[in-house]
Amino acid sequence: QVQVVESGGGVVQPGGSLRLPCAVSGASGGTLDYYGIGWFRQAPGKERDWVSCISASDGSTLYSDSVKGRFTISSDNAKNTVYLQMNSLKPEDTAVYYCAARYTYYCSTYVSEYDYWGQGTQVTVSS
Repeated sequence: QVQVVESGGGVVQPGGSLRLPCAVSGASGGTLDYYGIGWFRQAPGKERDWVSCISASDGSTLYSDSVKGRFTISSDNAKNTVYLQMNSLKPEDTAVYYCAARYTYYCSTYVSEYDYWGQGTQVTVSS
């Protein structure tokens, strides 16, 4: 059974940085090579929005326009962990951040196309 666990959330001032690890256990073959991993976020009263994703097999990445140039997604396949480095954080980045995995080589921007989800980690950007 695949399990996804996010961590690293917290409170940070505008302009600050956070790094969110996403640990994936129980992956097929013991590797992330067959998975696409995505990050989503959900602010209170809003829908869950796609933030970024990575195809762990070849490292190709995608970013939403709202985070492009500020966030970086990366994968350490030896540790079965994907990271979301968030820089130049803004108050509008405040949300619960979710990591998700799908059993296919390529990542997706759609919530419905992911098979496994973490419990979420709260990120609050406030002065």
